[in-house]
Amino acid sequence: MGSPSQTGRDLWTRTIPIRGQYADGFPVLSEELRGLLHATAGQGRNELITPPRVPEQLPALVEYDRTFAYAKHTWKSPVGTPRRITAATFASWSEKEQIRALYGCGHWHVRVTVPDGWNHVGLLPAPAPGDRAWHYPAQPGTTFTTWAGGPELHTALTNPLQPWKIEILDGILWDDGKPLDDWAKKLKETWTNLTAQAPFHGDPQQARAAHLASRAVRAILLYGIGSFAQRPRMVTGTTPRAIERDVPADAEIIGFDDQQITWQRPTGFSRDPNAHPEWAAAIWSGARAALLSQRHRDDNTYAGALHTPPGTVVAVRTDALDLTQPQNWPYHHQPGDYLLKGHLPGPVTAPTTEEELLTLRDTGRATHATTRQEA
Repeated sequence: MGSPSQTGRDLWTRTIPIRGQYADGFPVLSEELRGLLHATAGQGRNELITPPRVPEQLPALVEYDRTFAYAKHTWKSPVGTPRRITAATFASWSEKEQIRALYGCGHWHVRVTVPDGWNHVGLLPAPAPGDRAWHYPAQPGTTFTTWAGGPELHTALTNPLQPWKIEILDGILWDDGKPLDDWAKKLKETWTNLTAQAPFHGDPQQARAAHLASRAVRAILLYGIGSFAQRPRMVTGTTPRAIERDVPADAEIIGFDDQQITWQRPTGFSRDPNAHPEWAAAIWSGARAALLSQRHRDDNTYAGALHTPPGTVVAVRTDALDLTQPQNWPYHHQPGDYLLKGHLPGPVTAPTTEEELLTLRDTGRATHATTRQEA
């Protein structure tokens, strides 16, 4: 089809069950709830941690990338009509019911307090003024109010270092379902087969083709997930300066000259019956939580930022971590596994801007690739 996202959505529609509760499709959220999710359920975590939280001179800069990360978090998704859970309702539940709810498919409005003595990265996003949509408070004693998904709250409450204090103010809770499971499994199997073919194919051209095809399948799944989010549509228009009063009342002026005014305004959400921002939000929340802590079922080991010493995390970037020292994390060529992507030996001056970080990252990747070839 015309794009990876369109292809992904088209393939998904072929997996909708023809019998059962959702044979006629999955319920679409109200515009109010879709707007809430778009405003409070972001995608990737991007954070650069600078001195004095890390050393001025880093012993090294080591990059770990979660392979095909979002594909790991498609096994469980919210389905059905969501229930609003008030603070009073949540407080009335037993501890077992509360844990089950937070581990389930929910989106929660919470008041968070960073515990005394905390000396690691922040765990939950907080709204930030200015250009940044979110930041991650880590200063002990800091209290803030935010929205977060179940996986992130579960990590904050059960992390291996110190549980955070979380007060439930409000929430939205869905039933657990598997609307993406069949679709994702087929794409993951195809990706696995192509990835396995590429390095062992005798014909270099065929090996290259298998590699590119694996990247295409990866894009179909990742962009397909993003397409479920479906942001509100925006319309851009112009109005002559002479009739400035005709600029729509709800428009934002984004430019003007002597002749005309350029404006932009929202026109609401599409009526697409397959718009499901709750699915994308749940996957993104799971991926952010896994950057902090992830258990490998095969060998019962853990990986992630919280399994590194304090002061060793330099950056968190959507599905990657930049650290000051190598980690002995297992890699089984499965979605979500941490792959050593770059290693720049130190001393390295700690980056203070994203541009500096990306320059060091590229150098580290090139250095690591050269070291592997020599080995």
